[in-house]
Amino acid sequence: MPRRTATMLASTLLLIALLCGVVLIKVPYAEMSPGPTYNTLGEVEGEQVLSFPGKDIPEDAYGGHLNMTTVRVTGSEYRMDLFTALHGWLSEDDAVVPHEILYPEDKSAEEVDQQNAEEFSQSQESAKAAALKAIGEPVTARVVVQAVIEGGPSQGTLHAGDIIRSVDGEQVRKPTDVADIVTRHEPGEKVRFTVVPADEVEDAQKDGRGIGSLDGEQVTVRTEKAPEDGRAIVGIQPGITHTFPFRIDISLADVGGPSAGMMFALGIIDKLTPEDKLTGGAFVAGTGTIDATGRVGAIGGIGMKTIAAHDKGAEYFLTPAKNCSSALAHKPDGLTLVEVETLDDALGALEKIRAGETADLPRCGG
Repeated sequence: MPRRTATMLASTLLLIALLCGVVLIKVPYAEMSPGPTYNTLGEVEGEQVLSFPGKDIPEDAYGGHLNMTTVRVTGSEYRMDLFTALHGWLSEDDAVVPHEILYPEDKSAEEVDQQNAEEFSQSQESAKAAALKAIGEPVTARVVVQAVIEGGPSQGTLHAGDIIRSVDGEQVRKPTDVADIVTRHEPGEKVRFTVVPADEVEDAQKDGRGIGSLDGEQVTVRTEKAPEDGRAIVGIQPGITHTFPFRIDISLADVGGPSAGMMFALGIIDKLTPEDKLTGGAFVAGTGTIDATGRVGAIGGIGMKTIAAHDKGAEYFLTPAKNCSSALAHKPDGLTLVEVETLDDALGALEKIRAGETADLPRCGG
């Protein structure tokens, strides 16, 4: 075989081997890409995203779009090859990130999914509270058992979702009140809780009955010594839940995390105030966490979400103030990034949009 032919053959075989290596070599990365967007004023698979059983809200009472946005991520078991990673790094629409950012090594895939589900549930709770407060509806905050530590002294006695009315006969108004009263005890002493069981709370909410009318029951828990500092503990994590004057259902499957909170709140307000269509018919999308007081917080994957919104047809994107710099770096042409820090900011921006005063919008970057 001539030397030149042999050299070309060897080079070709080497190139093939390298290409095979690029495809076969696995790298510890995951991929994020623009995910679906959902109009909180509309339907998904034939079901209203936001509904209010028992309330008569005409279908034409709202219009336009208030779209929440999502990020699509590769699964926990997915192992990216080098070729895909290189493609992702070169793509303007996708992002390649270390696998451990999405799936920390100290958590199982099930634990990550559970955390996302809990954050999504809490975002709905906060969105309902913030929205109703914004339109003057009564909202009652109550201390609740948010979680029971497995193997702890409260397991089997207290349950997640139980409303805590008092501890040792003292009324509690915030989660820290529970810890303050429990730690007055020595480890091994008993603490008396007055609670409304979670199943009774759920039944009352489904039936439209007030929580305040439910009778509480007394249970006793023997404290244990905290391993880190020796104080008395009962092995629960107290939190806050809210009771509302009527039922609000949010139906959206296969979505997790807290970032839809602000858009849910805006959708609730729009549907409950039929005389005032928030968007004026404009296509508005956005993202942001929200707490019960209406404060809007930053989220992850902002670049993916602005792309998803633009591709869906959005004209305006409500952007948490702390995400503005990152959003500007990935801003699609034709999409106006509106900076918001509170629910009131978002409502004010929507007022300008429907009035045609878009030059006065608080834009990211000024």
